[in-house]
This record gives sequence, C-alpha cells and structure tokens, in this order.
Amino acid sequence: MNEEVSRTHDYPPPVDQLLRLGAVEMGSPRQDYSALGITSTDVPALIRMIGDDGLHTAAGETPLVWAPLHAWRALGQLKAEAAIKPLLRLLARIDDYDDDWVGEDLPGVLGAMGAPALEPVTAYLADSRHGEWARVTAAEAIKKLGKNHPELKAECVTRLSAQLEKFVDQPETVNAFLVFALVELRAVEALPVMARAFAAGHVDETVMGDYEDIEIELGVKKQRNQPRGAGGWVKSAPEPRSSVEESYVEESFLSGMMPNNPSVGNVAADRLTPHVRPDKIGRNAPCPCGSGKKYKKCCGSA
Repeated sequence: MNEEVSRTHDYPPPVDQLLRLGAVEMGSPRQDYSALGITSTDVPALIRMIGDDGLHTAAGETPLVWAPLHAWRALGQLKAEAAIKPLLRLLARIDDYDDDWVGEDLPGVLGAMGAPALEPVTAYLADSRHGEWARVTAAEAIKKLGKNHPELKAECVTRLSAQLEKFVDQPETVNAFLVFALVELRAVEALPVMARAFAAGHVDETVMGDYEDIEIELGVKKQRNQPRGAGGWVKSAPEPRSSVEESYVEESFLSGMMPNNPSVGNVAADRLTPHVRPDKIGRNAPCPCGSGKKYKKCCGSA
C-alpha cells in the first residue's frame, strides 16, 4: 500500500466505513448511507474523501478505490450544498483519466442537489476551458435537475438552450448532448435553436440522428419528409418504443404540441419516408461505426 493510500485511514467514524464497502454494480440501487450513521456533520470528511487522490488511484481490486464513489453518493443523499463545487472538480477526471464512474454517476448526484446546484453546474458547462466530456456530463446533470425537480425544469431548459445558442463555438459532441438533454426534458420550445444548430452542421448526428429525428422524437412529426442524410444512418427495421417513450409521445399529443404549430413544424398528410428512430448513443456505448470502441473514444473524439 503506497503512502498516499495509507493516509486514508485517518477518516473518522462513521465515514471510515466507506473504506470497506467495496464495489457496486453500474446502475445498481444506491445504498442508504444514513443507515451507517452518516449525517450532515460528516460532510467535511466526505468532501475530503471524494478528492483523495490516494483513494482514486488505489488498486482496482481493493475496497479503497470505491470509497470516493460511496462518499459522493452519500453527499448526494445529504443534499450537501457545500459539496457542489468539489463534485464539479471531479468532472475533469472524465477527460483526464477516462473515469467512466464519474461520468455516469455524478449527474445523478448533482441532480439530487436541487436549486443550489443549477448556477454552478451551468457555469461549468459554459466554461470552454473544461474538457469536452466533462461539459457533456454537466449538461446531463442539468437534465437530471430538471427531471428530479419539476419546479426547475423550465429554468433548466432555458439554460441548456442558451448554451446551445453558442453552437458555432463549441464541439459538435457537446451540441449533440445538449440536444439530447433538451429532448429528454421534452423541450419542444427549444426546437428553433436546435434547428439552427443542425442546419449549420454543428451537431454530431451519430448521437440522436438529424433534425427530423428530433422533431419526431418530440412528437411534432409522425414520420420523415425525406431519407436521412449522410450524417445519420438507417436501420433495417424499427425498434419498438419503451413504455416511457410511448408515454412521452402520448403527452405530446394530449398537450396540443403536435398540430400546426408554425414555430416547431407542421404535420402534413403526405409524409414520404417512414420514421425509424436511430439508437441514442451514450458516452460509454459502443460507437455506431462498428469499431468496437466506446463512442467517446472513437467518433465522439473526432
């Protein structure tokens, strides 16, 4: 055990229990850390733990390397406002160390924080000095804030849309995941800025397809006007929608977003090409080009 890791044993109880919890499965239910006796008085020790390089670089087969993850999850459960900026500093690990756990897990943690997280996460997203995938993760965190806290949804849409307005000056991948976040928030009102970004060729279409795919995903069209262009791809057969996706489409119809809205498009009677929704590409999903690499390490890094 190296010197950095050995210093981690000075964490006080009950936080020291996190050094022994060990591995979790991606997407598994989150542990109730209050059952370990962890409370708001432990926030300073938890913040120290998430930034402990000795733990982040501990041997992969030891429980120590998992302690920062348990610590940031505990901070999320505590809605510890003091932890928001330290959590955002961790996002650099995605680009610098290919840390998938930070990229996959922190949006949910930040998304649990509520209104206090919105301004610092927005500022992080807007700062072009940060890495591309760190900014993508910040956009995902804003999406989570909007989903977890309905009273924040409109403001989250406004902030994501404002960032997408800068499409000329930011990577196509960032733009694509801003579109992804807006679509997940069912932000039909953001279609005009999405249309401009796609028309200018500043959106990576391997993430969610082209602009017509977005219109159909948001329920303002039933099917395509024309075949998908070179930026997207056509699958051999349509995939069935999940029950969640079906409910989104139903909500679009019921709320009157579909018919004859000049700001977002019109549903005509003579659609030429059936819609086949392309797969949505996640940060860690295999690249659709067939290379076998993760998207973010293949076409997403172009």
